[in-house]
Amino acid sequence: MHIELHHGAGSREMWELLNKLIVSKVPRDLMKTPGGYGIDALDDGAVVKVGEHYVVLTVDTYTVNPIFFEGGDIGKLAVSGTLNDVVMMGARPIAFMDTIVVEEGFEIPLLEEIVESMTTLLKEEGVPLIGGDFKVMPRGSIDKITITGVGIGLTKKPVIDVNIEPGDVIIVTAPIAEHGAVILAHQLGLSKEIMGLKSDLRPLTRTILPVIERYVNGVHAARDPTRGGLAAILSEWAESTRLTILIDRSRVPMRSEVRDFLEAMGIDPLNVASEGVAVLAVERSIAEEVLNDLRRFGEVHASMIGEVVKPSNPIVRGKVVALTEVGGRTIVEAKSINLPRIC
Repeated sequence: MHIELHHGAGSREMWELLNKLIVSKVPRDLMKTPGGYGIDALDDGAVVKVGEHYVVLTVDTYTVNPIFFEGGDIGKLAVSGTLNDVVMMGARPIAFMDTIVVEEGFEIPLLEEIVESMTTLLKEEGVPLIGGDFKVMPRGSIDKITITGVGIGLTKKPVIDVNIEPGDVIIVTAPIAEHGAVILAHQLGLSKEIMGLKSDLRPLTRTILPVIERYVNGVHAARDPTRGGLAAILSEWAESTRLTILIDRSRVPMRSEVRDFLEAMGIDPLNVASEGVAVLAVERSIAEEVLNDLRRFGEVHASMIGEVVKPSNPIVRGKVVALTEVGGRTIVEAKSINLPRIC
């Protein structure tokens, strides 16, 4: 038995592997700090309670092919993705660290451009770069470059994805699948033929965090649908709660260029990565207010796409069920599309 590409795709196969290798072997009392959350929750980050505040810590390694693409590059990806993981925990990013590993022979001007992309975005976000590491691997030992980002955030009340309840409304804040679509087009050699594709890569600090902070008691879960896409996030929420999540596919925001391209490739957009989107589960009583505030802060395409319900049948317990464009219903599976080096 060997590691395959789908083990790193963010879907069921990856979580099963991590559970077998790590989670199942760690004693419950060593999964978290007192008053905090760790791998017991398996959220976008870990939470350490310090006095009256919570420190949020997140770490992620970024590897993308190509390293420059429409809408960004690996440096911008590392910063945006790391900050967004902090934001999805309801925390304000206060510091960033990195580890950059490059292959022997990597062009210094390209590395300078990537680092400039990282530092420029950190300046724009007002987040200090407080440390890091740099390594060089022998030629052929690594494919060009990887960047690991460490994000540190602070909040008085973290958002942990364990509080989802029946009646919660699912909100998607922006058109999905844009990042995955542009990377797929490049890897298939179609980037010049498929016009209009561009990564949605961006930090969500200014548009999403103020809304989470304002409605933190009613935001029961928040996640950015990167590897595995929207289907992976919703499937994880449904399975962990043993509830059913109903969505209307026609309400999921998506640009026509992205939809047309992915349909031509035979790929379900729900399984494709986004890098500038948040998925929220919020109390029904505040759903309209949350939606209006998201749009007021700039998320003009934010949409309520579904709800969390008690399962009406054992078959749909722990499942995501979609109302299709033709009026039928189908179970949404979190499927790996085997798209390597995407984020």
